[in-house]
Amino acid sequence: MKRIRRVWFAVAATLLVAAPAAPAASDDFESAFRGLGSSSRNTLLESIEKLAELDDGRALGALEALFDKRLRADDTGRLFIESKAGDSFVDALSGQPADPDPEALRAPRINNRVRRALKPVIAQLRLRSPDPDVRLAAAETLRRQPSESAAVLIRTVLEDESDAGVRDALVVALAQTDLAGEDPELRLAAVETLGRLGDRNFKAQLEALLETSADGSPLEADEEVRAAAKLALARIDRVAFFVDIAGNFFYGLSLASILLLAALGLAITFGLMGVINMAHGEMLMVGAYTTYVMLGLFETHLPGLLDGYILAAIPAAFVVCGCIGMGLERGVIRFLYGRPLETLLATWGISLVLIQTVRLVFGAHNVEVANPTWLSGGYEIFRGVVLPWSRIYIVLFAGLTVTGVWLVLQRTPLGLNVRAVTQNREMAANLGIATSRVDMWTFGLGSGIAGLGGVALSQIGNVGPELGQSYIVDSFMVVVLGGVGKLAGTVTAALGLGIVNKFLEPVSGAVLGKIFVLGFLILFIQRRPQGIFALKGRAAET
Repeated sequence: MKRIRRVWFAVAATLLVAAPAAPAASDDFESAFRGLGSSSRNTLLESIEKLAELDDGRALGALEALFDKRLRADDTGRLFIESKAGDSFVDALSGQPADPDPEALRAPRINNRVRRALKPVIAQLRLRSPDPDVRLAAAETLRRQPSESAAVLIRTVLEDESDAGVRDALVVALAQTDLAGEDPELRLAAVETLGRLGDRNFKAQLEALLETSADGSPLEADEEVRAAAKLALARIDRVAFFVDIAGNFFYGLSLASILLLAALGLAITFGLMGVINMAHGEMLMVGAYTTYVMLGLFETHLPGLLDGYILAAIPAAFVVCGCIGMGLERGVIRFLYGRPLETLLATWGISLVLIQTVRLVFGAHNVEVANPTWLSGGYEIFRGVVLPWSRIYIVLFAGLTVTGVWLVLQRTPLGLNVRAVTQNREMAANLGIATSRVDMWTFGLGSGIAGLGGVALSQIGNVGPELGQSYIVDSFMVVVLGGVGKLAGTVTAALGLGIVNKFLEPVSGAVLGKIFVLGFLILFIQRRPQGIFALKGRAAET
């Protein structure tokens, strides 16, 4: 009988100990969940910390609503989430529609301290999302704000994560969490991971490991961690060097494309007619404003095709600027051939008239031309170097424009006449070529090409009346350096000046860099007045 009684007590004790295990976890969750509606910030912080430990996805909606100030609680402690429109509620735990009395609800009081605690916990729970973009955003949050409570979860999620971008962000988040921990092996592995990534954003954290106290003793006690930090910093510096070279080269290529579009038309008109056209920069400005007008027309009349406005702006800018150029040539410039100083003054006056006209029509302030969605964002070729789509397409657009101009000059009757007039105007006129008409069409072509440059410029900055003034001097530098009237010389000079400028700017600054380039150009022209590519033919010999 005693033996039976002992067995009975043992079974009862086992049941009493084992049975509450599941409800205990549930009670912990409910208690922490209800704490989100507390008016005490300390209680809020404790609840957030507890929910992070429990890692229960049911809390995500309530935490997000708390962060957005849309969480409400009634007198019984029940939580509700208010819609963004503020006209309906759902139960925070079940997600089912609810109809509480809005007058009886209160909002938890949160501050920046609570928000800082919420961010990593929300990111931690979002790591379970089936959407890779949501997981990536969560991983990026944990990378920027490491959370020790999320370290175990990150290790678990990494085993099953298939998205490469999410995995990279999680590896960084885990490394930063481990770096702040106490385990020497994990800290050493974290330093090696950050060094292997080669991201300069981690330099400050690694340099902190090499700091010393006032008496010269290292603040980091672990010698292996210090040695690994030195190697990691050296690796990051090497990677940063090549990243800077790649970035400067691309942005130099982008600047070269802009200079090429700005100088290409000037090279044609200057080479053919010898006209110093100071109004050429304003053709860039007119092309940019034409793009702005096309954007407005599409927004008003064709909103469904808004992303295609840039495709309509390209021919529109070419035609508008080409017509203005032909009008200027017929109305003013043709009377001033052979008098370069007078053409300079006349075209400078025309540029002032165009600037003031734009100010009267569009206002003196800059206007913004929004990029189409397919030109927004960029492509990360490797960590630290992001190539904006707008600049990538500008480089391609410049290449297509140069190809088109070459085909016009080499494969069309107009191009044949232009080349003939460029080489020997008198001989071309004696052979029956209408040189005055060639001048008009050539001036229109050059102005139209400048309009295409304005379309490109509108996609990388604001558009204003003074836009063309920023490029006219550089355009003349490109033309003179490349060789007057030589297409290949213009391309070569634009590439050289654009890339050299971008490599000089980090070293000497933008202004001093331009001074160095100008000094080189003066010395080069002193030694080779004809430029990189010289004209050939009878006109070049006389």
